[in-house]
Amino acid sequence: MIDNTTLNNLGNSLSGDVLFDNLHKTLYATDASVYRKIPLAVAFPKNEKDIKTLIEFATKNKITLIPRTAGTSLAGQCVGDGLIVDVSKHFTKIISFDEKAKTVTVQPGVVRDSLNVYLKPFGLFFGPNTSTSNRCMMGGMVGNNSSGSTSIKYGTTREKIIEVDAILSDGSTAIFKDITSAEFIKKTKENTQEGKIYKHLFDELSITENQQEIKNEFPKETIHRRCTGYAVDELLTSDLFGGTSPTINVAKLLTGSEGTLAFSTSITLQLDELPPTESIMVCTHFKTINESLKATVIAMNHNLYNCELMDKTILDCTKNNRELAKNRFFLQGDPGAILMLEVSANTIEETEILADKLIADLEKNNFGYHHPKVYGADIAKVHYLRKAGLGALGNIVGDNKAVACIEDTAVALEDLPNYIEEFTQIMAKYQQNAVYYAHAGAGELHLRPILNLKKKKDVVLFRKITTETALLVKKYKGSFSGEHGDGIVRAEFIPIMIGDKNYQLLRRLKKAFDPNNVFNQGKITDAFAMDESLRYEIDRDEPTIETIQDYSDSEGILKLAEKCNGSGDCRKPVEAGGTMCPSYRATKDEKDTTRARANTLREFLTNSDQANKFNHKELKQVFDLCLSCKACASECPSNVDIATMKAEFLYQYQEANGYSFRNKMFANNAKYNKLGSAFPSITNFFTNSTLAKKVLGVAVERSVPKLANQTLDSWLKKHHPKTSKKAVYLFNDEFTNFYDAEIGQDAVILLEKLGYEVKTVAHDESGRSHISKGFLKEAKQICNNNVAIFKDIITDETPLLGVEPSAILGFRDEYIRLADDKASAEKIAKNSFTFEEFLAKELEKGNIDTSLFTSAAKTLKIHGHCHQKALSGTHASFQILNIPENYKVTIINSGCCGMAGSFGYEKEHYKVSMQVGEDTLFPKIRNTPQETQIVASGTSCRHQIFDGTKRVAKHPITILKEALA
Repeated sequence: MIDNTTLNNLGNSLSGDVLFDNLHKTLYATDASVYRKIPLAVAFPKNEKDIKTLIEFATKNKITLIPRTAGTSLAGQCVGDGLIVDVSKHFTKIISFDEKAKTVTVQPGVVRDSLNVYLKPFGLFFGPNTSTSNRCMMGGMVGNNSSGSTSIKYGTTREKIIEVDAILSDGSTAIFKDITSAEFIKKTKENTQEGKIYKHLFDELSITENQQEIKNEFPKETIHRRCTGYAVDELLTSDLFGGTSPTINVAKLLTGSEGTLAFSTSITLQLDELPPTESIMVCTHFKTINESLKATVIAMNHNLYNCELMDKTILDCTKNNRELAKNRFFLQGDPGAILMLEVSANTIEETEILADKLIADLEKNNFGYHHPKVYGADIAKVHYLRKAGLGALGNIVGDNKAVACIEDTAVALEDLPNYIEEFTQIMAKYQQNAVYYAHAGAGELHLRPILNLKKKKDVVLFRKITTETALLVKKYKGSFSGEHGDGIVRAEFIPIMIGDKNYQLLRRLKKAFDPNNVFNQGKITDAFAMDESLRYEIDRDEPTIETIQDYSDSEGILKLAEKCNGSGDCRKPVEAGGTMCPSYRATKDEKDTTRARANTLREFLTNSDQANKFNHKELKQVFDLCLSCKACASECPSNVDIATMKAEFLYQYQEANGYSFRNKMFANNAKYNKLGSAFPSITNFFTNSTLAKKVLGVAVERSVPKLANQTLDSWLKKHHPKTSKKAVYLFNDEFTNFYDAEIGQDAVILLEKLGYEVKTVAHDESGRSHISKGFLKEAKQICNNNVAIFKDIITDETPLLGVEPSAILGFRDEYIRLADDKASAEKIAKNSFTFEEFLAKELEKGNIDTSLFTSAAKTLKIHGHCHQKALSGTHASFQILNIPENYKVTIINSGCCGMAGSFGYEKEHYKVSMQVGEDTLFPKIRNTPQETQIVASGTSCRHQIFDGTKRVAKHPITILKEALA
């Protein structure tokens, strides 16, 4: 039994860390698969010495090490009850780069897309391209032999591997690379662990019977996507084992071995030149799936860069989405399937010739009824449509989920039509609607049956469908694991796929590499059962969770948390763009991801024996650095809205443990600002004093926002509004009223100048501060009051406009969850807009007189508020700031600013807040000329920009008001 003292001692012996608290064991119990195993501990090694120490510890204590990078495995590769070894935090260096040889050496924690950002200036890139490429890491790509949509042109990771530096099971090191047959023989005579490995390989593969068995039973050589078992068939190309190659590279055997043979510490890869600059995608329409698959054989004769399939089911998922409708521009009729066929060349003229030849060949063979050509940026729209349709399939409300088990089959291209026909029969037998999402050009089919793995009957079906599909793949001598690996879900079927003799050979191979079973036990050989250790207890009594917010759109808060499938989009780095997840980007800790928060909440809501299941310190810890930016609500493919769940957690936790003085001050800041605004100068002097900051728990480095000399409410009472046929209501939020009153005044003046009557009515504050601090009873009362006030006056003719995005957008978001009168709340939500949205709509209708604005030149750069980006978008800001004819406007790809309301003021969060700003926004602003005006609609954003860069940002309203001629 390994106790905490032993684990503490292990941690003290490392340069890195070993964590074995309940929270971290929970976080690392799952990946992107359906499995859950609580690990012994999680280690974060800093160097090779640490890894050797971990191997020694595992050997001595008879436990296994589970290597992990991004944790996006679909088959359960990095789930286990041993010691998780996470190299994603410290093994992240690009070690060397040889431009002339077109090679690069990296540590296993280098992100694939980040590597390509580094390589792009040299005209090179790493070709294999997974759907997780913006966060998956090279160690995982090697472990799985990843390939992706570009494999028909650039091959698989195994084809790019040159060298692997690894630590073996006895702690010794080895470099696996291309060597001559003579060098191989020499190594078999060395009295080392490495020598024993080479001798074992030689002894096993020299046997003619073994060679023939491998050739007979392994997948067809023409299938380049094959990850089933260990790639011993790759070694048969050597002249030592019946092949013709004078060299051999055992690194190819390690590729696809899922960390079960050795621990890789550096990887050398062959690079490719960047693709040609011009591309055309031919989106051929077919009446049936079968026709499209037969056409694939013809299409693949045309040197394609992409050959992807999407079927009618995926297309139908995009029909009723206004945002996706614009991406359906290429569709004609109601096709049963679309082939996305991409050709590329260095000039558009050459590319047109290639596309025309492809279309002519398809028409000659009577394939397809429509062959639209898609160009430039529109190609990305087609890819996005396919991805969005798939996302909709995976984002199912309730317990039925699209389950990864048979989603990775690959057969030879010529077998694909017949295979699909038989496969569809299996799906029909089990009343499953087959959805065809395929790398058609590679013969790879991704299909996930819809199952409820909380129920025994579906767990039984889980095994039945997987088993029958495995037998069908074997019939066509295909690969059951094309690119996602065996892991837990498919390893059990390897004997079926390659025959028992070959399977026993793999077991002996594993023993030679890893005699003490130190590396990733239960994967590939002697596999864990595929229908055990699932995320959910089978036939459990479903927990009932009472919440103050309405989560009926997800059938409750627990099922909202369960929507997280572990895909790890929240781990994408800064250079990947977007906002999610700012806290992870700042700390690089799994604990601070969206995935971690959803998984931890799921774990405790499911398994807690407390009356208040939210009352756990682990939940407080995991939510602590959440900035409530709401990026996850839009950027997470499952739309896991952590911000709303954090608000609920804070409410439930504080109900049990009390509300702090500081939280009360922040939540009720509008009440205290009303008192302070009677003497704003005195209040501002006091709140910016060091004493006040220390008393309130505010970082002394912060500048506290100053109250306006006159509130907007006071100004409005003195203002004489202009009447007009076109009227709008102004929502005078608490931030604009007390802090940014001049912006509010600008808004009124601007709207009146443009011909609108600005109406006001007495109303409550927005409740934003209460929501963010978890004061949900108070927030609910505020919400109900405002809904009652506005329900009869806000219409499409008289919309509600707001200055501060987080305040006005609450009507479209949290109010729907909090309001008792939901119907009225939804009606108000449809007619509530930021000023930018309203003016952009009016501009499109031709209702804005652009001649009213200056013709002077100005350069503007927009930073979007996080809630604005998640719930509205920044395009409206871009549109309206382009009204002055000589304004040059760009949107900064800036992520989150880091302030997040009160978060950035709190002394314990100050450093993370500033790091979030430094990750993207601050450097971009510092690199902007002083004469360029920074624009930000969020009050917190403007303060953070000033604190971080000393630049003054203006609201778009002020920019336009100042631009009036």
